[in-house]
Amino acid sequence: MNKKKFQTIAKDVINLEIKALQKLKKNINSSFNQAVSHIIKCQSKVILCGVGKSGIIASKIAATLSSVGTPSFCLSAGDSSHGDLGSISKKDILILISNSGETNELKNIIQYANRNKILLICIVSKKDSLLYKAADIKLLIPQTIEAGGIVPTSSTTVQLALGDALAIAIMKYKKFDKMDFKKLHPAGNLGAQLKTVEDIMLVGNRIPFVSQNLRMKEALKILSAKNLGVLIVQNKQKKTIGIITDGQIRRFNQKKLNIQSMRVSEIMTKKPISIEKDSLAAKALALMNSKKITSLSVYNKKNKNKTIGILHIHNILQSNIT
Repeated sequence: MNKKKFQTIAKDVINLEIKALQKLKKNINSSFNQAVSHIIKCQSKVILCGVGKSGIIASKIAATLSSVGTPSFCLSAGDSSHGDLGSISKKDILILISNSGETNELKNIIQYANRNKILLICIVSKKDSLLYKAADIKLLIPQTIEAGGIVPTSSTTVQLALGDALAIAIMKYKKFDKMDFKKLHPAGNLGAQLKTVEDIMLVGNRIPFVSQNLRMKEALKILSAKNLGVLIVQNKQKKTIGIITDGQIRRFNQKKLNIQSMRVSEIMTKKPISIEKDSLAAKALALMNSKKITSLSVYNKKNKNKTIGILHIHNILQSNIT
């Protein structure tokens, strides 16, 4: 076969799936509103199930729902007839996915849901199917032409898209934002990019505080002990009024001044650059780069003059934030 025909096949597959999605878009109706409303109100779990390729789609939708704050899991259709039906409670919502709606492995689950009055949502393409007739909320997907004629492709694409639409609608209603998302995704690159300054800042006795009236001879000992290359200067009211960096100290030494006898207030830079604790660490890195500094004083928005932490560029880089 000519390799150029492969590209034609790929485009034909994509066009089929685009047409299927366009049909799905037209099918969205009040049943979708009902499904979203019931899932939002659910006080237990959302359980999804399908067979074969639809089962894989069910697993992905469950993972997406869980990731945006709706506890969900995928039930094995085969195992459900051998005891796993016991994992479904009356407060749960059950979503069954089947293109035909007549899959044998789902029949026991349908009967169990109806018998125990468990809310059943179906994602199915045939109105005359057992699943469609048994469901409390019916999400009808269009009957589609599969790529190659036999392989579940267009049908699974619309199933997946409908699941994504449910998840995003629920997420928007709950006002689930990036900070909520971060709590459920602490690992990986995405979690790293959503870390806040508070997540990685140094606190407590690790902050190199010095009094404005302290002699530099003693301040240098603190600088060496804390090993951050910076000192945070406070007044008697414990308000942050300045900062001293090792770069400043080197410049004073180059002038051959007797720095050790000087007071901290004579050397410090007033009004140090600082950042609020709830800011993204990525924003802090950008601020450091733009100001060409390596440390930031961290404050709580309720009191900008009080330092509650210190953020060093090494803390950011060690957290894989770029």
